[in-house]
Amino acid sequence: MSDKKLLPADLDPRNPSYAYKNKYNEHVENTDQFNNYVKSTEVKKVFSGMLWGEGPAYIPHLDTLVWSDIPNNRMLKLSNGKVDVYKDPSNYTNGNTTDNAGNVISCSHGGRCIYKTNDNLEVQTLVDNFNGKKLNSPNDLFVKSDGSIWFTDPPYGILSDYEGYPGEQEYGGCYVFSYDPNSKKLNVMINDLVRPNGITISPDENKLYVADTGENIKHLYVYDMVDGLPKNRKLVYDFKPFFSDGFRCDKDGNVWTSAGKAIKCFNPQNELIGQLIIPELVSNLEFGGVEGNILYITATTSLYSIELNQQGARFYE
Repeated sequence: MSDKKLLPADLDPRNPSYAYKNKYNEHVENTDQFNNYVKSTEVKKVFSGMLWGEGPAYIPHLDTLVWSDIPNNRMLKLSNGKVDVYKDPSNYTNGNTTDNAGNVISCSHGGRCIYKTNDNLEVQTLVDNFNGKKLNSPNDLFVKSDGSIWFTDPPYGILSDYEGYPGEQEYGGCYVFSYDPNSKKLNVMINDLVRPNGITISPDENKLYVADTGENIKHLYVYDMVDGLPKNRKLVYDFKPFFSDGFRCDKDGNVWTSAGKAIKCFNPQNELIGQLIIPELVSNLEFGGVEGNILYITATTSLYSIELNQQGARFYE
């Protein structure tokens, strides 16, 4: 864990949750479809003691969940019902996912890179620059079926020493990239968002979802995937005064997203079908468990879980 002097989340203005202490979600009338997914609206607190939990990723062959505690510069894991340290230090890891071989693929604020971790905790940096210039601070990511790694690159990890190391933006933008581990090619996929943040893809890989969390923009967008490229951007939802930070699709293509002190769920037609209230500001979520029906939620200081009558996209093929 970092030896920096860090205040509790609710006392530190640098913590993403600080500005939302006295803000609460509006009421949403849940649809029958959503109510059928949710066995109970009671969420279980699995663990507490973080400053800003982020980036949960489930490793199926190990039945293990890993996630980041960014300001504390560590990663944690949940295995066999027990929470333990996964990496300390973690080089200020933010978002995580797994590749098609079950390796953990991570966004590192500190390293300004994407890196891979195998089961033996051996680390390999995959990409850390764009045309010779440092990446900003990779934030969130997913892996397509072809093995390519899609990630967002806003500057949150280089703005202060709270979630990384202070630094300069070198390539002059905040892009969505796709990286091919085989050819080592890094391609710009989206270059016109203010601060791209969360990102995922639909189960059939025909729709790309990206959040933009610029100062006055709190949008979730969807793109049509046309010949492997994102086209025809549409607004799914405006989350002000909160924001959409991290999200995943279920097997039917519904998008479950962080939404302030709640989880919101949108169907493939971009209609809001339901909301789960969470006790803290939510950063991200992941489907896990052997059946893929446990929704794990990172929310400021805590990890929560809820059992669903629905499976994550990766668990249904």
